[in-house]
Amino acid sequence: MNPLAGASPLITTFFVLVALLVAAGFVYTAYSAARSRRNLRRSGLDPATLQADLAARVMNSPALDPAKPVEQRLAELDDLHRRGVISAEEHRLARARVLSSG
Repeated sequence: MNPLAGASPLITTFFVLVALLVAAGFVYTAYSAARSRRNLRRSGLDPATLQADLAARVMNSPALDPAKPVEQRLAELDDLHRRGVISAEEHRLARARVLSSG
């Protein structure tokens, strides 16, 4: 049984137009989602973990973690060398990098 049987042609046309607009909205949403997913994949990002990846990048960014003073960074390098974690050559190169970045 047709629910629009006996309805005026104007009402029937209205419902058909609304149904077409809703269907067009679903199609556009699916197209946009697929396009966004494809662009993220091309950029080397995983759409399923995008929010977590971006949050981790922001939380680990220098903007939220101000640089440690040079003295502290040098002390950490000295400690790593003393404990044998890094070699003398690595220690020398790292110190030079810290001192040049000042």
